Amino acid sequence: MVLKNLLRRLDLTTLQLFLAVYEEGTLTRAAEREAIAVSAASKRLLELEQAVGATLFQRNARGMTLTPAGETLLHHARRVMRDIENIGIELAGHASGVRGYVRMMANLSAIVEFLPEDLRAFQLQHERVKLDLEERPSGGVVEAVDDSLADLGICSGDADTHDLHVTHYRHDSLVLVTRDDHPLAARNSVAFAETLDGDHVGLHAASSINARTHMAARQAGKPLRLRIHVPGFDAVCRMVQAGMGVGVLPQKVYQLMGDPLGLIGIPLEDEWSERSLVLVVRDVDALSPVSRLLFDHLRSVEALEASASTDSVKID
Repeated sequence: MVLKNLLRRLDLTTLQLFLAVYEEGTLTRAAEREAIAVSAASKRLLELEQAVGATLFQRNARGMTLTPAGETLLHHARRVMRDIENIGIELAGHASGVRGYVRMMANLSAIVEFLPEDLRAFQLQHERVKLDLEERPSGGVVEAVDDSLADLGICSGDADTHDLHVTHYRHDSLVLVTRDDHPLAARNSVAFAETLDGDHVGLHAASSINARTHMAARQAGKPLRLRIHVPGFDAVCRMVQAGMGVGVLPQKVYQLMGDPLGLIGIPLEDEWSERSLVLVVRDVDALSPVSRLLFDHLRSVEALEASASTDSVKID
């Protein structure tokens, strides 16, 4: 009986209205956004609550907020609407020769350091697969995959990955980035605690590098003297170049962005400076064929590169 009620009441228009009410906070704004009368929107929402047998929103003077039942429906509604969006994209793609679509979320480190070459290698083998890549902090990547807003994600290995399936993707190392006239610039390596008497340029608060540097400062018993927070790696390099302080960046990012600016990259001696980037998916076996192809490709690239490097050494 519950299934029959849902099939009768839970159409896509009502589901989209439910999401609009959650996002807008009031029925009036949601109805306006969805271009339907408030009375019609109210009727649809009431019928939906009757169909699921639970109240979905708490109504009060400040607006409408989700109940626990509403939170449950929100999770599934997002997944359904995302699947509908993908159906449209993939069917449109077939008309133009595309043979698959994969939506990815990744943190900034993965996007700048590794994904350009790794995705290019994949597309050389699968030219008719369309990829959609969005940058988010590691925590946001996990949430997006958990909410089925992405087929697969790449995040820091120390992120809370909930119950997602986790597979190693890449290893990277963090370095201290300074101007060439900084007192530490001539060092071959440096402990992070040695940098805490000077000013730092930090990444945005949600970044995993920001979390690691703050934790290291607390463990050293000193404050982290942040002159400024910036949104990206290129901004860190420019601020360091301008003399705002030192920064901490992935080694490959330094090579790509810091070295061309004349900055110095000094390996950090701290254990936390060695990082792992990981692939996260909800369920490997539930991935679409093209998503599984990309997943298998990405989880194997580091090992393949290491093997190729070893073979090259043997030949030399």
